[in-house]
Amino acid sequence: MKIHDVVRRKGDTVVTVRPDDSVEHLLALLGEHRIGALVVSEDGETVAGIVSERDVVWRLASDGAAILQGSVRDIMTTDVKTCDFDVPLEDLARTMTEMRVRHMPVVVDGKLRAIVSIGDIVKHRIDELQAERDQLVGYIQG
Repeated sequence: MKIHDVVRRKGDTVVTVRPDDSVEHLLALLGEHRIGALVVSEDGETVAGIVSERDVVWRLASDGAAILQGSVRDIMTTDVKTCDFDVPLEDLARTMTEMRVRHMPVVVDGKLRAIVSIGDIVKHRIDELQAERDQLVGYIQG
């Protein structure tokens, strides 16, 4: 299984935020879409960074509520690891676990195409195991 299998099932919609948008706007987008991270992009195609709800919490703890009026640029991660559609699912799961990241943008030919979360990978694997189980039960009972 490869990343494109996960994206095909979950969809390729990516919500982005601009580096100069406020953290308050970022939080509104996270809440509206019920997601945990956004890709930071000027144009919706290039990856300038990534920012998660954890980034906000950590900065709130250290700098206080004033960060809400600050820009996403001030709290985003700029060293973003990306993948493409052909990465094997197990390899990406291992990489994300080792790097302790929960979201990874999918970039093809320099353009943002999707984002996958560790939850997407786990769900895909559970669905895969359930299908295998169902096939085995059907074989045994059939």
